Amino acid sequence: MKQLFIVAGLFFFVSAYGQNKKSTTEKKSVKEAETTKGHNIAITLTPYKNCWIYLGSYYGKSKLLADSAWLNEKSEGVFKGNEKLTGGIYFVVSPSKKLIEFELLMDDKQHFSITADTTKRDKPIIKGSFDNDLFTAYSKFSGEKGSQLQQIKARLTSATTKEDSTSLKNEYAKIEKELQDYRENIKKKYPNSLLTLLFNVMNRPEAPAIPVVDGKADSAYPYRYVKYHYWDNVDFFDDRILRTPFFDSKVDDYYKYYVSPEADSIIAEVKYMLLSARTGKEIFPYLLIKFTNKYVNPEYMGQDKVFLYLFNEYYSKGDTIYLDAASRKMIFERAYSLMANQIGEPAPPLKLTDTLGVVKSLYDINANYTLVVFWDPHCGHCKHEIPRIDSIYEAKWKGLGMKIYAVYVYNDNVPDWKKFINEKGLQDWTHVYQTQEARDYEIKNNIVGYKQLYDAKVTPTLYLLDDKKRILAKQLTIEQLDNVIKEKNKKTN
Repeated sequence: MKQLFIVAGLFFFVSAYGQNKKSTTEKKSVKEAETTKGHNIAITLTPYKNCWIYLGSYYGKSKLLADSAWLNEKSEGVFKGNEKLTGGIYFVVSPSKKLIEFELLMDDKQHFSITADTTKRDKPIIKGSFDNDLFTAYSKFSGEKGSQLQQIKARLTSATTKEDSTSLKNEYAKIEKELQDYRENIKKKYPNSLLTLLFNVMNRPEAPAIPVVDGKADSAYPYRYVKYHYWDNVDFFDDRILRTPFFDSKVDDYYKYYVSPEADSIIAEVKYMLLSARTGKEIFPYLLIKFTNKYVNPEYMGQDKVFLYLFNEYYSKGDTIYLDAASRKMIFERAYSLMANQIGEPAPPLKLTDTLGVVKSLYDINANYTLVVFWDPHCGHCKHEIPRIDSIYEAKWKGLGMKIYAVYVYNDNVPDWKKFINEKGLQDWTHVYQTQEARDYEIKNNIVGYKQLYDAKVTPTLYLLDDKKRILAKQLTIEQLDNVIKEKNKKTN
């Protein structure tokens, strides 16, 4: 099935803002107050002259342009605007828009100056920004320590004795601790600084040793500890965390390693995160759209329930201003296609006509398992898969009490449909289709068709039902269905 991606209708480019000039006769207090408004960042970037340069920022996994500045003959320019920029990690971009010259922090005080040279990209001089002073000092310290760590790694590969190896590992741990202590000291001394926020977002808790309680090892404790502390001191409503290169990947890792793949567990986490982010102007729509894209066509069966939760809780209640018209249409259509076919719920009733013109009801079939197959004899994939389904059905599934209810998804070539059934020896199945008269009746009376009820947009589409016609599995391969049946039988035997 084609992957769906929802596109936000905003935040893809923040344009440069105009700067209103003040009269020289204004009072000093007004001029001082002006330095706290908007952003005004003077920059000298040699050797660029008579060209545009750009100010960009991270935005989840993406990078955005936030402003532009014209450099004159002296390589001087100003990034300025009447509105403040969202705080976070920013960078100056070359005239070609292809090269990041250097990074800087954008804190709440956005009136400062930069002097830089493209031949010394790691040494910009930033004046008037305390957070950038902290950032520069930390970058210098971490760079020195990082170089030392690399040297130790190289020496470890050539260590010839256990004593040398142990000594180098101890030295490595000592330097890592110095880095950690440096970060902790900044967090303690400057808890409200932007650098502290970045450290909190970057932090990945280390799993502690397995404790022994009453003589028994608690092997799950390290996992619980990391999950419990994973988001320590991170506020999901703070838009600044989105303007970093590591928040988005941290979210991905959290859901991959620390959240059960079952839909209800994911929903609980998504609910908490979105409720916490609700007041964030940028972070809330970003997370909502991120989770929508992730679960609209999920990696694992049954996780589309998360998408339906998002639809019912947000989109159906009016949270659609972040979407363009095509994305809104896609979300609503997809939700309507999934509502009636959730795992564990009763399968939608089917009353269709068989090869002899007799109406056959899905719910009249008495079986331990019912496999509902939506297919077309002219579909290339069906020509290959339908005989394979029959082979495994005859070899294994039939003996487990399975029956097959097979739906021909068109009605335009009934003779070819019957011919395929006879040629492939599929007489043990219940074969049905919807007559044109039945379809016309549905349309006239605004009755939802089975293709929407079963999300049967591609062929073949397979549904496995239990003895009460509840959905056990859907849209899986033959091999995956066989594994589901095996696991189901293990539990019942």
